[in-house]
Amino acid sequence: MNLAGAGDVDTGMTTSALRLGAAATLALLLAACGGGGGTASPETTTPATTSAPTSAPATATAAQITISSFSFGSPLTVKPGQDISVKNNDGVEHTVTADDGTSFDASVGANGTASFTAPSKPGTYKFHCTIHPQMKGTLTVQG
Repeated sequence: MNLAGAGDVDTGMTTSALRLGAAATLALLLAACGGGGGTASPETTTPATTSAPTSAPATATAAQITISSFSFGSPLTVKPGQDISVKNNDGVEHTVTADDGTSFDASVGANGTASFTAPSKPGTYKFHCTIHPQMKGTLTVQG
């Protein structure tokens, strides 16, 4: 009998058993950590899902007046009937009131938000804050 040959067979079987055991251990670890590889039972498998980004359609443009340091910021141009949000970064209440007294009027609390709809008729609309009359702004509606 050749002992070297028998040893080679035993070593080969031991190496194969070690590789199989290492692979099984790795598969269990990956499955436990949520990694890929290995097999998982149907109860623990969750299909991958893909969702589209949640953003406004490309045709819609957000319009916002940002009030900060008792100022309405730059003039704003919008489309007729467009929704306009108002963000008040000041610690006091303000209004966005059309100078004509009828086109729009929105109150926004301290550090709050509000919204209103732009007039449907194109034109330039001057506005102010009724609480702080020195605050003035311009809204242009273009059709």
